[in-house]
Amino acid sequence: MSKRDLKKYLSELKKAELEDQIIDLYNRFKEVKTYYDFVFNPKEDRLVDEAKAKISNEYFPITRKRAKARRSVAQKYIKHFKTLGVNPLLIADVMWYNLEIAQTFDRERRIKKDAFYKSMARSFDEAVKFTLQNGLINEFKERLLVVFQEAEANNWPYLSSMERTLDLID
Repeated sequence: MSKRDLKKYLSELKKAELEDQIIDLYNRFKEVKTYYDFVFNPKEDRLVDEAKAKISNEYFPITRKRAKARRSVAQKYIKHFKTLGVNPLLIADVMWYNLEIAQTFDRERRIKKDAFYKSMARSFDEAVKFTLQNGLINEFKERLLVVFQEAEANNWPYLSSMERTLDLID
């Protein structure tokens, strides 16, 4: 069904029928419930704190012995926040937090897997671009430079990719 067909269908419904359909969607689909819960009671700070705790737990687990260090956990939250329409400042904060916690983990453990560094270079690229697109570079420039300088000091693979991304700032 096209968007135009949907609009036509919805315009033909009576208010009570439309309300019933929205309630039905709310009950059937978790995504719809999540969306409306967020719209009417955002609590963005709580969501960000929860995301940071989960990301931190990936690198420094509380209940298990081994860290999983998966970038996908942070990416899932970031994508979810973008879908919900969370304040870009908070999304960028989570992006930079993910890189900072990964660097803390690397500092303590010295990762030997190339995929980890490739993934972090991709996260750096995405964080810089998101920060620039949303006009937040002044708020995050210091954190950005600290992340880059630590990667440089530890001679991370894919540093050249990070340097090319840094060129976007100037």
